[in-house]
Amino acid sequence: MINSLLGATELGLLYAFMALGVYITFRILDFPDLTVDGSFTTGGAIAAVMITHGYAPWLATLAALAGGMAAGMCTGLLHTKGKINGLLSGILMMIALYSINLRIMGKPNVSLMGDTTLFSSVNPLLVMPFAVLLLKILMDLFLRTDLGLALRATGDNARMIRSFGVNTDNTTILGISLSNGLVALSGALITQYSTFADSSMGIGMIVIGLASVIIGEAIFGTGSVFRATLAVVLGSIVYRIVVALALRVEWLDASDLKLITALIVIIALVFPSVQRFMKQKNTARKRTAELAEQALILKKGGGFDVEAR
Repeated sequence: MINSLLGATELGLLYAFMALGVYITFRILDFPDLTVDGSFTTGGAIAAVMITHGYAPWLATLAALAGGMAAGMCTGLLHTKGKINGLLSGILMMIALYSINLRIMGKPNVSLMGDTTLFSSVNPLLVMPFAVLLLKILMDLFLRTDLGLALRATGDNARMIRSFGVNTDNTTILGISLSNGLVALSGALITQYSTFADSSMGIGMIVIGLASVIIGEAIFGTGSVFRATLAVVLGSIVYRIVVALALRVEWLDASDLKLITALIVIIALVFPSVQRFMKQKNTARKRTAELAEQALILKKGGGFDVEAR
């Protein structure tokens, strides 16, 4: 049980990079980017091929980051310059990346067994918390700069920020590029952790990323940028722990992972609405009780004779 939770925590930290990337497009830019499913595999494919060809793992990881940013830039250009719907832009790029990833790998999967990776001599649980924390701090600092504020304003009110002379096309492209760069970075780390890259490893990543964001926000809140990014990181870890616990149920198999993910997302999305409804219902019940109590007091002559009036 403990080993299972530790393994889930490790995966949660590795996927936290992807969750932060999804947070940029989903929450900051309000952009439905499905490129994630393709760019995650792109990061893994680039890292795997470079490592098997003798390149240093850290260099392969940086190359994966650059590859993901290039994929995101293409999606941003399709949307801003090509005037293609944002959702469709992501779908088109995701489809294109499937073939591109196969070209990069040269075959459906690449094994890293016997090759040196970032985790060959390092325990991810000892290193990744500091790496994720560093990225989170850098992201917080960036979002407080003028460029970061322009990026946030683009998602909040693009028309208003354009009136201040900001080129929203550039900020949109930048945000989508950064997002997919982080997603590809996560893909590269997962590939080195699992010692293989597969052409289908990115399927459903957007749902996992959204689950991490939504769960984190539902549990930890989003009062500020610092709190929001922290919630995303913790949400990624909580999601992996929930999945690990769910898979320990006897009547659930590993093949049910996608179903479990979908159910977790549905619950995370519905929970805030149910919570608000129950709060409103309790408020209305208390108000009704207070009015009934006041009416009873008045009828008994506690300060105003209703019948006389």
